[in-house]
Amino acid sequence: MRKNTVKNACDRIPGTQKELVKLVRGLFSAHINNDVIIRAFFTAADQRLTLVCMNGMADSKVINEFILKPLMEHERKEKGLAELSARCIETAEARMAYSFAEAMKAVTDGMTALFLEGERACLVLETRGFEKRGVSKPENESIVLGPKESFTESLRTNITLIRRMVKTPALIAESIVAGGENGVCCSLLYVSGKADGQTVSLARERLEGLAPDTLVSSGVMEQLIEDGGLLPVPRVLSTERPDRAAGHLLKGGVCLLCDGSPFALIMPISFFDLMESPEDVYLRPAPGTLVRVVRYLGAFVSVFMPGYFLALVLYHQGMLTTEVLSTVASSREMVFEPIALEIMLLLLIFQLIREAGLRVPGPVGQAIGIIGGLIMGQAAVTAHLASPVVLIIVAASGLGNFCIPDYSTQLSASYARMAAVISAWMGGLLGLTAVTLVTVASLAGTKSFSRPFLTPLAPKRRTRRPLILRGRIGRGRGG
Repeated sequence: MRKNTVKNACDRIPGTQKELVKLVRGLFSAHINNDVIIRAFFTAADQRLTLVCMNGMADSKVINEFILKPLMEHERKEKGLAELSARCIETAEARMAYSFAEAMKAVTDGMTALFLEGERACLVLETRGFEKRGVSKPENESIVLGPKESFTESLRTNITLIRRMVKTPALIAESIVAGGENGVCCSLLYVSGKADGQTVSLARERLEGLAPDTLVSSGVMEQLIEDGGLLPVPRVLSTERPDRAAGHLLKGGVCLLCDGSPFALIMPISFFDLMESPEDVYLRPAPGTLVRVVRYLGAFVSVFMPGYFLALVLYHQGMLTTEVLSTVASSREMVFEPIALEIMLLLLIFQLIREAGLRVPGPVGQAIGIIGGLIMGQAAVTAHLASPVVLIIVAASGLGNFCIPDYSTQLSASYARMAAVISAWMGGLLGLTAVTLVTVASLAGTKSFSRPFLTPLAPKRRTRRPLILRGRIGRGRGG
């Protein structure tokens, strides 16, 4: 019975009200589902109409005041829905739909479908009025300077936030339904004439080819549309800041917004885009350059310091002074496990404390991170599970990790840090160098929507835009 109903849903719109009501009730299982509203009524000219909407998704005030009331009071008999819409309907958006499946898809999205007896078409009206969260401050990308707005779960609100910053008619917001029957409404934004046509076409093809059962938000969509590869680095930039998305659009990027997700996906990107902060453009060149240099230095320390220290202690003691060697030896006098296991254990504890601080809501999470680090560190030293020197190395590595502005890149750095420790444990500086070269070569071969991930370094090309140093805005060197 259900299979036949779905099959009929793809046919033409029924011509009689009785068939229409039966089909709608069967499609939405109206005998047990009270969300669907089917309203049959007559105009003053005795024309029979049927209105279908979803309770809670559509605004009842808009339906009553601007659709039902004008139609019921209309005394002239019109030839069809097009004339009724032109003379009576007072909503801002109204379009014709000639497929029953299209009409029902609009109903599940919060719109209202209006059917006229005897006409094989319907009128889809904009009546969405479900509750939504207001525009608030960014939680994950908070900055001192710059706008304090972040994306919400409303697709239309997010598009408006970008259009307020990119005030050009060349900005295209292309609507795409990603997935099958349970597809999510998405909007592909790009500036015509600046965005690469190949990137736009590739993003559109990947969205339209998604499977219907796994698509729920931009986080899942990011994994489905990005280029494949074994490296855990993100090939799509996720941001909750409209100003950051607008900046990439003006530089020729493509932005993807999904209904129900407070994040925008930006493509294509490079490694240097992941290391940029939204606040960089709001600082003058000198402090902006200083902040960027510190950020890259912190990322380098985070990835390589534990492995480099381990390689020196195990294989290259001649590169250390006698004072340093004696300090390390005395601090590890009562520690029973090998120094490599000690470093890996502390790195694991650091990740545990970090995850606990993120998952516990509010100020309690911050307290867990601070108190947990102090208590666990002191307890580990007292119990001779770790030495103070190694604890300092791991703590410095953790602080450097927080210098990376993108959360997904921070997690990727954790993988690289552990790989560096294992390679240094097995082969010293030679092993660390080998793993570094393999990783850099893999990054050079990685692509983000057909764009090399290490561009403009690999492949090497001329560019007026500095990679690490902050250029002057307005002279072709900004950002």
